[in-house]
Amino acid sequence: MDNRYLALRHIVEYGSFSAAADELRCSQSAVSQMIASLEKELDVTLLNRQRGGCTLTEEGRQLYPLIERYVEDGLRIRERTDEILGLDTGVIRMGTIASISAHWLPGLISGFQQRYPNVRFVLYQGDYTTIQEWIHNGTIDFGFINPAAARDVETIIIKRGTMLAVLPQDHPLAALDRVPLAALAKEPMILLEEGHYSEPLEAFASVGLKPNVRLRIHDDYSIMTMVEAGLGVSILAELILHRTNYRLALRPTDPPVDRTIAIAYAGRDRLPLAARRFIEHLRSNIGTLP
Repeated sequence: MDNRYLALRHIVEYGSFSAAADELRCSQSAVSQMIASLEKELDVTLLNRQRGGCTLTEEGRQLYPLIERYVEDGLRIRERTDEILGLDTGVIRMGTIASISAHWLPGLISGFQQRYPNVRFVLYQGDYTTIQEWIHNGTIDFGFINPAAARDVETIIIKRGTMLAVLPQDHPLAALDRVPLAALAKEPMILLEEGHYSEPLEAFASVGLKPNVRLRIHDDYSIMTMVEAGLGVSILAELILHRTNYRLALRPTDPPVDRTIAIAYAGRDRLPLAARRFIEHLRSNIGTLP
């Protein structure tokens, strides 16, 4: 289907080029070029461009029922084609964080590709802020975030887990069964950079504490290496601490620090077929996830 007609429909629906650009996941200038090209081809001005928004011209109003029918037919053809082809081809673009990349995705992707061997995956690793930015600008189809960090995205909660204090093996606090947050707050802290939302910082704030944060790093494994070297302590998701060989002491905190992981996306109707099927596959395998 000619996306120029779809762009026109979005402009009519929302009254602006910028809203149409958001729907089409492209720039406003690209939408302007599409409409200019369409008007040139039809040799008619379709839109009144005004400061308060866009409206159809008289010629545009006469043509619009035909244009709307064309768009609807094109969308139905596209959907039917997807159904006929199934998932013989497709690309799934997802935003992820290290613990999920390491401990969830290998098994999930392997199981999915047994059914759909020709679907390709493109992974973007980031934090709660960058993942949502990628969703908004169309770089990814969906991503993993804490729903408490969600801004203007839809979420489906997948799993809840705990976070653990990460200490050098010979650290005095390693002698405790549970490490008080009040004690951790006094130590040099190395935290995972998670964007605008951090579970450990939220936990400290909930009990009126401000930790002594010395470093914020995007990579969990670099944090473990630094803690092992005695540069500080940390709080990391229990999931990332599976099957590691670092010389570390891992302890629950008091009070506990929890982490909830959800899938975030712009809207279900905007998810490609392959992405929808992978999300269904993920949800059906939640019980197998560590």
